[in-house]
Amino acid sequence: MADPRIIDVHLDEHSIGWRSADVEQERRIAIFDLLEGNHFAPQRVHADGYAGPYRIKLESAEGRLGIHIHREDDSHLETLVLALGRFRRSIKDYFAICDSYYQAIRAATPQQIETVDMARRAVHNDAAELLRERLEGKIEVDFDTARRLFTLICVLHLRG
Repeated sequence: MADPRIIDVHLDEHSIGWRSADVEQERRIAIFDLLEGNHFAPQRVHADGYAGPYRIKLESAEGRLGIHIHREDDSHLETLVLALGRFRRSIKDYFAICDSYYQAIRAATPQQIETVDMARRAVHNDAAELLRERLEGKIEVDFDTARRLFTLICVLHLRG
């Protein structure tokens, strides 16, 4: 029976540079929310019909994202590689607006915080749609799963 969801996610520690407490908190929240509810369905049919649940490992190297997909028993199923070039602008914009948001929550009025947060969500939503587009035909994900995966891609993209 199909169970198209992620039950475990790891980020390749070699792919991650230094990160601030705010970024680390974003990572923890994204992983928690991702594991609480997601839709993740690789489109490749496996000989034995395996269709989830999945353990994934994300890594970034040489401008590419590696999504290593494993069975529940941790045996490797496949690795999908995506070029990150199309995400460069989204990642840059997302971190810029997140920096503004973190500064705002420490010193701004509630109205200013709300304005920055709306902009942050808009950038995040656009990036999630781009990720869904790039995964089309490879991995089916819902919008919330794409948003959380994009957050994790951003964390991987950081360099110390």
